Amino acid sequence: MERRKVDILCVQETRWKGSKARSIGAGFKLFYYGVDSKRNGVGVVLKEEFVRNVLEVKRVSDRVMSLKLEIEGVMLNVVSGYAPQVGCELEEKERFWSELDEVMESIPTGERVVIGADFNGHVGEGNTGDEEVMGKFGVKERNLEGQMVVDFAKRMDMGVVNTYFQKREEHRVTYMSGGRRTQVDYILCRRGNLKEISDCKVVVGESVARQHRMVVCRMTFMVCKMKRSKIEKKTKWWKLKKEECCEEFRQKLRQALGGQVVLPDDWETTAEVIRETGRKVLGVSSGRRKEDKETWWWNEEVQDSVQRKRLAKKKWDMDRTEENRQEYKELQRRVKREVSKAKQKAYDELYTRLDTREGEKDLYRLARQRDRDGKDVQQVRVIKDRDGRVLTSEESVQRRWKEYFEELMNEENEREKRVEGVNSVEQKVDKIRKDEVRKALKRMKSGKAVGPDDIPVEVWKCLGEAAVEF
Repeated sequence: MERRKVDILCVQETRWKGSKARSIGAGFKLFYYGVDSKRNGVGVVLKEEFVRNVLEVKRVSDRVMSLKLEIEGVMLNVVSGYAPQVGCELEEKERFWSELDEVMESIPTGERVVIGADFNGHVGEGNTGDEEVMGKFGVKERNLEGQMVVDFAKRMDMGVVNTYFQKREEHRVTYMSGGRRTQVDYILCRRGNLKEISDCKVVVGESVARQHRMVVCRMTFMVCKMKRSKIEKKTKWWKLKKEECCEEFRQKLRQALGGQVVLPDDWETTAEVIRETGRKVLGVSSGRRKEDKETWWWNEEVQDSVQRKRLAKKKWDMDRTEENRQEYKELQRRVKREVSKAKQKAYDELYTRLDTREGEKDLYRLARQRDRDGKDVQQVRVIKDRDGRVLTSEESVQRRWKEYFEELMNEENEREKRVEGVNSVEQKVDKIRKDEVRKALKRMKSGKAVGPDDIPVEVWKCLGEAAVEF
């Protein structure tokens, strides 16, 4: 996928038992489903930049699964299918087509659909009588299973993409075994979206599987420019963990207050001075979200090697000499070695630290990352309306939440009976004492999210007695 610049790949006959997602390296994530480790199994592999676009994953069976993605306001449904082989029972074949029909019927007509499947059938060369769903450039004669593919395309108003592009036979043949050269793997899309596909062909020379070859199509979306949500920049309050930052913050705050040690007896003034000083002394974040990469074990040697490799790649791109190529390849190998050594060193240190508080934090971080990798949907960015249509714009999502809460909060439920005859106790409440404030601050945990005032507990801990007094 990396070499051929493929963003989304449908895979069949995975033979992996399970129903989940997992990272498979190089920034790719596999969503898969299988019930038997010896047969069947389907999956979809996504490039990292599209992983956060996944809205829904449907695992229908070990022969059919689908993903719904939202890309720049465009809804794209990717379906991976694996049809029963020619020798299978008719009942099994009918069950597969029934499942595929159900998946298609559950997708709203306004959304794009791409099916990548091993249909185990030949649609054949030529398209007489079937011009609306396929082109002329199939391979050999049509068989019964191929007719099922054509009938499905007619039912769902779809086009068999492979057959529309005139290619040499080697770029049309998807299956080779024992001298047999046939076409059984296909990409289908809605007929109305065929104009968005600029090319489709079989990739020759990749040893992905012994008999099957990868079919690749290039699809270009016309997208609407979406209104971007305002990036929120946050003060880097976490820097107050360092004593030198804490000391500088106290000094600058004192200067901002005109040399006073005591904080002004006014919340609005004090809060604004603290926020402004925090921004100046500690800085603010860029507001961009960091990629979910497992790089906590990186060290200076790895970063240095990666930087040299990048420079060598640039040099090779500009001047394609054999010498530059060899230099780049050598640096690639060196980076792999450095990464391997850094990982081993980091894990060795982790094992020795497991009994300490820091080691416990590292362990939780690894567990969280593993849990995140196994989830289908990384974040909920859209919701559905009453009719099940996906809403993507910020305004429509807010409107739907408003409707939901208006219904929820205005529905009358049975009220609990009030207990009568309860005596209220009136007594004087003591003022909060300084030692109580000190104890409360000591108990409060650092690293928690800030409230509406944007001032964390670290600030009050850093200011010590001045904060207690205030």
